[in-house]
Amino acid sequence: MAGPWWRQCRRWSTKCPNTGLFETLRHFNGGSASSLGRSPWSSGAGNEGRPSPLSTQINLKTLNFTSSLTRHKSRLLVHTLPSCCYRKIHSDAKPKDPFTLAQSDLKSLYDDIRKELFVSKEELKFLCDYYFDGKGKSIRPMIVVLMARALNIHSNRAGDLLPGQRAIAMISEMIHTASLVHDDVIDGSDKRRGKNTINNMWGERKAILVGDFILSAASMALARIGNITVVKVLSQVIEDLVRGEFMQLGSKENENERFKHYLEKTFKKTASLIANSCKAVSILVNSDPEVHEIAYQYGKNVGIAFQLVDDVLDFTSGASHLGKPTAADLKLGLATGPVLFACQQFPELHAMIMRRFSSKGDVDRAWQYVLQSDGVQQTNFLAQRYCQEAIRQISMLRPSPERDALIRLTEMVLTRDK
Repeated sequence: MAGPWWRQCRRWSTKCPNTGLFETLRHFNGGSASSLGRSPWSSGAGNEGRPSPLSTQINLKTLNFTSSLTRHKSRLLVHTLPSCCYRKIHSDAKPKDPFTLAQSDLKSLYDDIRKELFVSKEELKFLCDYYFDGKGKSIRPMIVVLMARALNIHSNRAGDLLPGQRAIAMISEMIHTASLVHDDVIDGSDKRRGKNTINNMWGERKAILVGDFILSAASMALARIGNITVVKVLSQVIEDLVRGEFMQLGSKENENERFKHYLEKTFKKTASLIANSCKAVSILVNSDPEVHEIAYQYGKNVGIAFQLVDDVLDFTSGASHLGKPTAADLKLGLATGPVLFACQQFPELHAMIMRRFSSKGDVDRAWQYVLQSDGVQQTNFLAQRYCQEAIRQISMLRPSPERDALIRLTEMVLTRDK
C-alpha cells in the first residue's frame, strides 16, 4: 500500500464510511481475509498492555486490531455480533444508560474509598479525600462494575458483584486519582475537575505525598483480594503509568515513529488501567483466558478511544466544559492526535513539535493550523475505529443488560463534550 499513513487514513475514512470493521480494515490493509490476524495479541507475562506499533503504513497491526479477527472462539463464547450490525439487531430495545445501571454499585463507592484512606492526621485525610467527593465522571469504576456483572452472567453466575470485583472497582479509581495528583505536580496544573489542584492549594511536596499515600492504600486493598494473578495484572498498571509519563517527556524526530509513540503513550497513561482492571474482574469469575482477553481488549480499545476524544476536546471544548484550560496540551509541549494529523497538511508544525511549542507564538499558530486542518476529524475517526473494535469484543459475551450498556458506553465516549 503506497503512500504515507496519514493519506491512507484519510482515504480510508472517505471510501469506507459504511462498511463493517472487518471489511474496512481488510480494505485498508489491501489484503485478503486470510492474511489478517497472523500474530495473536499477547496478554502473557511481560506483554500485558503493549499495543502493536503504528508504522508507516497504518494497517491492522498498527491499530491493535490484529489477531482476534480470526481467533477460534472458546466453547464459552455464545456468539459474535459484528460492530456494524449491533444497532440493527438491537433496534427494538435500547440499552440502558450505563450510569443508571451501575448507580447502585457506585453509590457507596467513594464512601468506601474514604474508609480505605482513613488516617488520624486531619490534614492528610482531608487532602486524600479531596478528589473523592463523588462529583467526578466515575468512568473507570463504572466500566469495571458493568464488566464484572456482564462476565458473571456470561459465566453462568448471578450478576451480583463478588467482593473482590467491587474492590477492583475501588482500586482502579484510587490508582487513577493518585496518578492525577502526581500528573498535576509534573504539569504544574492549577485546575482539576473544575477545582483548584492539591499542588496549587497546598504545595507540591504535600501533593506528592498524598498521591503516594493513595497509591499505598490501593496496594493494601489489592493485597487483601488474595489473588496473585490479579495483583500481577493491576501492578502492570502502575508500571505502565510510570513508563507512559516518561514517554510523554520525550519527542520523536521521525514522523511515523512519533504517532506510534503517541499511541503507546496513550495506552500506558490511560487505557492500561481500564484494560487491566477489566481483565482482573474476569480472572475472579472465569478461568478461560479467552474471556480474560475479551475483557482486556474491550477496556484497551475504549480507553484509547476515550483519550483520543479527550485530546480532541482540548481543541473544541471551552474551559468551562472541561474544567481545565483549553490548549492545555499545547502549552505543556504535547503533540496529540489532532496536531499529528495536522502536521501532514501543515509541515511547519514539525519544527514546533520538536521544540515542544516553546517559542513565542507557537501555541497560537499550532492551534490555528489544527483548526484549519482535518486533524480533529481524523482523530475522531480513529476513536470510532477503536470503539468499533471494543463493541466487537464485548459482543462475544452472552447477552445481558450490562453487556449492552458497555456497548452503549462506546457511543457516549465518542459524543461526550467534557
